[in-house]
Amino acid sequence: MEDISLHLLDLVQNSITAKATLIHISIREIPDKGQIWVEVQDNGTGMNSCQLQQVSDPFYTTRTTRRVGLGIPMFQASAEATGGSLHIESEPGKGTALRALFISSHIDCLPLGRLEDTLAALIFLNPDVDIVYVHEYCGRQFLMDTRQIREILGEVDIADPTVIQWIKEYIRNGLNEINGGA
Repeated sequence: MEDISLHLLDLVQNSITAKATLIHISIREIPDKGQIWVEVQDNGTGMNSCQLQQVSDPFYTTRTTRRVGLGIPMFQASAEATGGSLHIESEPGKGTALRALFISSHIDCLPLGRLEDTLAALIFLNPDVDIVYVHEYCGRQFLMDTRQIREILGEVDIADPTVIQWIKEYIRNGLNEINGGA
């Protein structure tokens, strides 16, 4: 993967495949500690203990359309390449939470990428799934919650191209604001 946003695209698609209707994505950047924390939490079907033990094996997947599952193993490898880690918690019927630490000062740390494009694509392709995105940088926070956007939109479809473009700009502006215009 070229960047963290592409990992998020894959991880959220896993959540959607697991029938999640609410997905929380959290990114916390702590530059003075050289850390980027990435968390994806869902209310999907979850995994039992056997599945949880096998989830980081690239040759294990619950899909029937292919025999490999590279998303989580690649995400784990990206985090560990920086000296970071990945922790997964899951329970059948309650969902799954993945928490990764990336050491941002490490030469192998991936850039965050175009988070606004990734989130907009996820919303456009999955308009019935609620996404809560929280991004924290040096204690400043940006929040986007599709439930709030739907409430404001009323009868307008959240997947309308004009709305998706607005969402992209809203996220881009919010991230610029917390990053001090960087």
